[in-house]
Amino acid sequence: MSKPKAKAAQTHQTGIYKSDSVRDVAESLGIANLSETVASSLASDVEYRIHQVIEEASRFMRHARRTTITTSDIDQALRVLNIEPLYGHNPHNPPVFRRALPFPNAANVGPVYFVDDEEIDFDRVLREEKITLPKGVSWTAHWLAVEGVQPLIPENPPAIPKDVDQEITKSPPQANGAFPLTPPSESRSTVKKQQQQQQQLVKQVLSRELQLYYTRLTASLLPPTDSTKRTAALASLRNDAGLQALLPYLIRWVGEGVVTALKEGAQTEADGRSLEVLLDVVSAILENNTLFIEPYLHQLLPAILSTLLHSTLPPSHATHLRTSAAQTLSRLLTQHSTTYPSLSPRIMKTLLVALISSDKSKGTREGAIRGLVGIGKEAVRKGLVEGGGVKVVGSECAPGETGPLVDSVMTALHVLHPASDMPESLDATDDGDTVTIGQLQDVLGNFFAEKLYGDKSWALGILSSIKQQS
Repeated sequence: MSKPKAKAAQTHQTGIYKSDSVRDVAESLGIANLSETVASSLASDVEYRIHQVIEEASRFMRHARRTTITTSDIDQALRVLNIEPLYGHNPHNPPVFRRALPFPNAANVGPVYFVDDEEIDFDRVLREEKITLPKGVSWTAHWLAVEGVQPLIPENPPAIPKDVDQEITKSPPQANGAFPLTPPSESRSTVKKQQQQQQQLVKQVLSRELQLYYTRLTASLLPPTDSTKRTAALASLRNDAGLQALLPYLIRWVGEGVVTALKEGAQTEADGRSLEVLLDVVSAILENNTLFIEPYLHQLLPAILSTLLHSTLPPSHATHLRTSAAQTLSRLLTQHSTTYPSLSPRIMKTLLVALISSDKSKGTREGAIRGLVGIGKEAVRKGLVEGGGVKVVGSECAPGETGPLVDSVMTALHVLHPASDMPESLDATDDGDTVTIGQLQDVLGNFFAEKLYGDKSWALGILSSIKQQS
């Protein structure tokens, strides 16, 4: 039998990662005597792990449609293999490696690569202009508008100048309703200025839904529509949110409706019903808590005061219209007099002028009195007593006359002091009652003093309230 051949000595084949590198790492960790077998095995395992990481990184590279592996691919591969990623390598700024020159004393050493650091010239850096860091992000508060006026501060956009081309504004209107003729050519600077102004203007375009809502709402409010639709429309105005964009259009519609109903000399019953609906619309707008109406108060007040102080209203609707207008005015002042302290004195002045002026009609005076009643007791005292309004009205009334004007004054006197349930007449033969009659005539005039002769406690209550408040 032939003898078995002796086994050849096993040789440890290594790849690109040499066992010498493993020995160097072991020596840096204090392990001096590391056998060749262990070093070769560790080198093979390290090489396998490197191949595994590169294979996973190449998958991320292919999925990212790239042909170059980046440091982010390596990080993602380490995460997939449940290995802590390397820190300090930014994929957006990849390092630049340079190959070192061969060492003449060590010819067996392979190629060596190192990171090429940028050389900084301190002289050039010191000569360059210093870049100041911008201020950090912060929040500040400023007023966009104060009572409808935009403050001139740097945070707000510049105000648009009110330059109007005189040639365009003075051009005669076309009889057939067509557009006016093309104005003469302007200079380039003027055209550029107008374009800038148009760019600064902000247009608020209503959506299709709001336009349809506005059309159906206005059509459902004015007569001769059904009362059920009118009630539903007023309830929508009173309770619905999201009507802020429609507010200027609704207020303009109310103003135009009041002007249309009052522009004729003698109003009809249809005009009276239209005015009632318009006042209900204003009241519904004021009751809607989701609407911000303060910028539009100067447009609401003319419609209310025009209805309140108009001289000739439809006879069957006059008292109701003036009472409704007074109540609406009272609600408006109650809601916004604290925000605008000058609003109540201005309304008081307007009503007082309408009450005591010599050229005013009885309807205007009645509206002024009902407006004072709606404002409150203090307004009645200042307007009728201190302002002399009750004497002016009494001087124009014939003895024994009755009517809405007299009724409005009696209602105002009830505001000063309520009448008694069991009235007792004043006795002209009694000295105390004679003094009371004289005081009534001095304060209220003869006409309305006679109205209080039949209620002694009411007359004394009015005189005492006037003295206490004065």
